[in-house]
Amino acid sequence: MTETAISCRDVSKIFGPDPAGHLARLKADPNTSSVGYVQAVRDVNLDIRRGEMLVVMGLSGSGKSTLVRCLSRLIEITGGSVSIEGQDIASLSETELIDLRRRKMGMVFQSFGLLPHRTVLDNVAFPLEMRGQDRRARYARAREVLDLVGLEGREAYFPRELSGGQQQRVGIARSLAIEPDIWFLDEPFSALDPLIRREMQDEFLRLKGLLNKTIIFITHDFDEALRLADRIAIMKDGRIEQCDTPDQIVLHPATDYVAKFTAEIDRARVVRAGALVHSLIPAPEGEAFASNRTIRDLARCLVAERREVIPVADADGKVIGGMNRQEALDVLLGDEK
Repeated sequence: MTETAISCRDVSKIFGPDPAGHLARLKADPNTSSVGYVQAVRDVNLDIRRGEMLVVMGLSGSGKSTLVRCLSRLIEITGGSVSIEGQDIASLSETELIDLRRRKMGMVFQSFGLLPHRTVLDNVAFPLEMRGQDRRARYARAREVLDLVGLEGREAYFPRELSGGQQQRVGIARSLAIEPDIWFLDEPFSALDPLIRREMQDEFLRLKGLLNKTIIFITHDFDEALRLADRIAIMKDGRIEQCDTPDQIVLHPATDYVAKFTAEIDRARVVRAGALVHSLIPAPEGEAFASNRTIRDLARCLVAERREVIPVADADGKVIGGMNRQEALDVLLGDEK
């Protein structure tokens, strides 16, 4: 069973003169007027698995950034609870919370937040300096993560001498330097131009393959979410409308809002063969399709295929069931309805 890294129960965040009192009034009467209050997060229940990348999406004002700040206790929640590895973080003292962040959490935000008077090496080593780590050890670690993000040879540069993409890599390297178990990223690529953004996504996918981190990544870009996410949580008005794999969100939207949110997405580019598998006994015969290939990738094979049911195999080559060819073609071409 996969271990839970972060667990939220009925998490709410209200801004206003008496948030706790207003939340109590809302629970007693949901029709209570909210004039003068902003309900940024509403009754969120969420479990994030260890090693998972959860992408949180939504339009501006949907509550996604506020939710992530609640998860890291950068802001105090109004109601509910947030637990990290089974520990309720609201119970931690300020000293214990700082220690938790230094040991367990890395954070990267839209603004790079680099120290302009320090070199790249010193910027990356800075959180280790705050930990009290000796100079030789922190510089060795800083060089190690700079190599990891492709910035070897830039150690002596100052932030002003770097491109936007390179500055963002320094921010990522700095957050990695402390070897966090949990990584919070709030639209880290949104300020970059499209080409650099794509390169940073590629770099991030490479890092994801190397590092077993629990990652909460905020974006408003659905294409970015589809490239990066294990699961996507779509927010609206402070609530999570749906949290599921990209395949399931486009195939089976839970609400009208999610359906509208994903209406323009090319489903064949998102849905993988494994999402259309039906368990069949005995398994169908013949060459199997790989479960991780998208329907778009398999388009030519599907058009040429004559079998009504096509076997699908996992990463080890074991057949896990069959995919109905017509169902796959409906995803590829759109059904007649």
